[in-house]
Order: sequence, then C-alpha cells, then structure tokens
Amino acid sequence: MAGQVLVAVAVVVLACGVGGAGARRLGQPVVVGEIAVGILLGPTLLGWVWPQGQRWLLPGEVLPYLGVLGDLGLVAFMFLVGLELDFGLLRGQGRAVVLVSQASVWVPCALGALLALGLYGSFAPEGVGRAEFVLFVAVALSVTAFPVLARILTEQGLYGTPVGALAMACAAVVDVVAWCLLAVVVAVAGGGGAGAGPVRALAAGAFVAGMWWGVRPLLARVMGRWSGGTGGGGVLAGLFSGLCLAAYATDALGVHALFGAFVFGAVVPRGVKAVERAAERIREFAVPVLLPLFFVGSGLRTDVGALGGGGVWLWAAVVPVVAVVAKWGGATGAALLAGRSREEAVLLGALMNCRGVTELVVLNIGIGLGVIGVELFTVLVLMAVVTTAMTGPVVRALRGGSGECGGRGAGSGARG
Repeated sequence: MAGQVLVAVAVVVLACGVGGAGARRLGQPVVVGEIAVGILLGPTLLGWVWPQGQRWLLPGEVLPYLGVLGDLGLVAFMFLVGLELDFGLLRGQGRAVVLVSQASVWVPCALGALLALGLYGSFAPEGVGRAEFVLFVAVALSVTAFPVLARILTEQGLYGTPVGALAMACAAVVDVVAWCLLAVVVAVAGGGGAGAGPVRALAAGAFVAGMWWGVRPLLARVMGRWSGGTGGGGVLAGLFSGLCLAAYATDALGVHALFGAFVFGAVVPRGVKAVERAAERIREFAVPVLLPLFFVGSGLRTDVGALGGGGVWLWAAVVPVVAVVAKWGGATGAALLAGRSREEAVLLGALMNCRGVTELVVLNIGIGLGVIGVELFTVLVLMAVVTTAMTGPVVRALRGGSGECGGRGAGSGARG
C-alpha cells in the first residue's frame, strides 16, 4: 500500500509540474495546466484510453490517502489566499471598489440563480432542495480567483498599476463575500433540521468576529517579537498549527474547514519577516506538491465523456456564456458607473472573470455536500477552465501590447 501511494504521488506531482510548465509556455497561468492534467488523469482521458493503467496508478484503496494529502494542501492554499489579501488596497479606491466588487458578486449571483432554476430539474441530485441548489450555483458563478489574478497581473505587467491595484482590491472583497456566502450554503445544506442553517451561519459570524478582534491582536503581539528577524522554525510550526486548528474549528461548527484556514490567513499580521519567510516555505511545498493531489481528486470526479446527450452539452455551452456575461458585464458596467474610462472598465471586467483554482475548491465543496452531481460538476469545471484560460489572452488583446490601460489612462480615474 505504501509503495502504491508513493508511486501515485510521484507521478501526479511530476505530471502536474509538466502541465504547469506547458501552460506557462502557452502564456497561461500554471494552474490551468495543473487543472488540465488532473482532468486528463481521470476518466476523461486516461480512464477512457487505458482504464487498466488508471486503476493501477490510482487504485481505489490509494485514493483516500491522496485525498487526505490533497485536502492538507488545499487547507494550506486557502490560508495563503487569506494571507495574500491586502486590505491596504482598499484605501483610496472608495466608490470604485464598492461598485465593482459588489457588482462582480451580485450580478453573477442573480444570473446564476436564474440559470440554476433551469438546471434544477435536470441536474439536481435526488433529495436536494431547490433553495440550496440555486444558492450554490449562484455562488459558484460569483467567484474570482484572487491568487491566480495576482499572477496574471504580474505576468502582464499590470501588478503595480492603478488598474491592477483596483482589480486586486475588488478581487479581495469578492473573495471575502463569496466565502461568506459559501459558508451560508454549507450551513443550509449541511442538514440537522430547519434551524441548523441559521445557527451555523451565526456560528461562522461569531468565529470571524473572534478571529478578527481576539486572535488578530494576539498574533500581532506575538509575531511582533520576531519583526526584525526570521523567527526560525517556530513561526512555521505555529502558523501551520494555527491554520489547522482554525480549519478544525469551522469544520466542527458545521461550516467548512477551508473557511477557517482562509480566515486565519486573513488575520495573520503582515509585514513581519518571520511570517513572510514561514508562509513562503509553506507555499513552496504545499502548492507544487500537495495541491496537485487535490486536482487529481477533482479530475476523477470530472468525466466529460459521461455528459450524455445533446441537452447536457447545450447546458455545457450555456453555462460558460452566462458566467462570462455576468461577471465581465457586471464588473464593466460598475466600473463605468464609477467613472472609469471604457477601455479600463472592459479590461477590469476581463480580469474579474478569472476563476481558477478557487472555483474548483467551491465546486468540490458542492459535490462533497451532495448539492450538485457529477454532470453539473463537470460542466462547472469546464466553465472554470474556460474563464481562467481566456483571461490572459483577452487582457493581452485589450491592451494591444501598449499597456495603455495600465498607464496614464488608468491613472486618471484611479482616485475616484
């Protein structure tokens, strides 16, 4: 058994590394290649072309071990997402951040809810209520991948520009709102009677309040002692233990472990060298080694060949269109209302349309809860890949190689 696990881990990590390198050469974020490899190792390709090979590489008895390792990587990744939230980006952006971020959440939520009403009869698993199904699909369409967006902005030379700062600020707000909404979905869908949903939602709110006003000042005092140095391995052990305990706390509350890790990352002090060093060490191991195991778990649930007849494929075409129109259109319209130029508004909308691995996390929570089935999971995974893969090329096309939207033209509206 141990040997099979070791072989599976080695093959998956190397394959995702190759896929990530290939995506980078094509001008795509690394995560696009990693997600694609995860899908191809599942029934979509390997299980279809060489089922015996897939069963040898990923036998049923090995999958629980890979799942635990992948979940550990995912918890660490969500901690890093929370840690990368820069609340300083919200200063000075004012009206634009409020309008664009809220439109980027609520317009996709509204159109996603309408879409879910049409999907419910064909895709909702037996016993799933209309309310939790509609709410989940709405939240799934509202996600923006904050960490992937940061990488795209860096690659496009937009990270330090006004439009880049605005996009990051809006994505930070969208991330927070979307995860709070997802916590409500988990609370509603988690069972336990009619009153369980509101109780869990209140518990999640109490957890956030306790972390922000209780744990955050305590961490600031403790980490301040190492502000001038590296802090050694103690900071790394403390951060990793803290994110695991925070994840356990929200899991025990019936919300979701990932929500706790995300909140813990958001309250950890910034600007402390010891924290930055420890977080980088977590990132260097968890992202390239453990996170690919999560992608394979997602890939095993994604079966493009099992989508069935033309009706399902029609929905598979409709869902990405609705997702793009809702997110890109909502953000663009809000940016125009905030006084941005047309070019900058369209560029900002294209950036907010990126969903990346964050979408995959949300979808795995949904299928784990039983709110969605394999067919809709596959459709939404394809939507996540399409919207993420299109972001880089679209941004390059909109900028036309001149970078005008990130320069003087963007700066004229950045103070609004």
